Amino acid sequence: MEQLLAFNSAVLVLFVFAFFIVMWAVPVRLWIEAISAGVHVGIGSLVGMRLRKVSPPAVVRPLITATKAGLDLDVNALEAHYLAGGRVDRVVGALISADKANIELGFNQAAAIDLAGRDVFEAVQVSVNPKVINTPKVAAMAKDGIQLIAIARVTVRANINRLVGGAGEETILARVGEGIVSTIGSAESHKAVLENPDNISKTVLSKGLDSGTAFEILSIDIADVDVGKNIGAELQTDQAEADKRVAQARAEERRAMAVAQEQEMRARVEEMKAEVVRAEAQVPLALAEAFRSGHLGVMDYMRYRNIQADTEMRSAIAAPEGGSGSTGAEG
Repeated sequence: MEQLLAFNSAVLVLFVFAFFIVMWAVPVRLWIEAISAGVHVGIGSLVGMRLRKVSPPAVVRPLITATKAGLDLDVNALEAHYLAGGRVDRVVGALISADKANIELGFNQAAAIDLAGRDVFEAVQVSVNPKVINTPKVAAMAKDGIQLIAIARVTVRANINRLVGGAGEETILARVGEGIVSTIGSAESHKAVLENPDNISKTVLSKGLDSGTAFEILSIDIADVDVGKNIGAELQTDQAEADKRVAQARAEERRAMAVAQEQEMRARVEEMKAEVVRAEAQVPLALAEAFRSGHLGVMDYMRYRNIQADTEMRSAIAAPEGGSGSTGAEG
């Protein structure tokens, strides 16, 4: 009797376990929901999704929505897109929005856009309802040297056919900013820009800035233009200050060279004085040598002294008052 009770308990446990396994593997509620919506999805397909680690609600419920919206989609294509890492609900929502707006968009194209990392549903919305992008403040200088700061509003519409591989909003903003800088820079005066700011819009819009992007530019409107600094005057001031510093540096260089030359000349004067002293010191030696060799007698030496004394006397008489005449070397 006890063995029979144990056997019945084990059978009951296995039955309950098998029931929960079947309920997990076979989403009966989702299958009934699909059948009631007119979507034919087999039990085997749902079990296969479980085995392939695909969430059946993430595939079947978007399929039900698409079928109710009048779209004919394949459950295998949706499952493949899910396995590829795509967002099935966003793709289906984009297809429904595109169909209602009479925009040509196929499933493969929508799936490619989604797998490329773009929000295909938002792209369809932007294609139906254009989006306004505000540029940051763009500073540019007119030819008269006055800086202008402009802000533009760019109205864009998504280009479905260029969403894959097309540039984004950052490229649009960069190109519009470049066009504003170029247009203001080519203006003769900042007053002309302030008088007709719409010229900026017309010039920038005519350049085809949306080429190679995922958007189509509908309009460019200048929201605000402010006058900034007088860049031309600041540049001239800076240039004058730089020229002044260069001139001061060159003058200092010339002064240093003059001082160095003066010191060099003083050194040369001292050298010449030393040479004179050295030459004068040779005179007594020459006289002594002349006495020893007999080339100079006593009377010759006396005449030399008399001439020297006479020269000193004349120099003293000719010297200005308070000055002193030059003196010769004595033997």
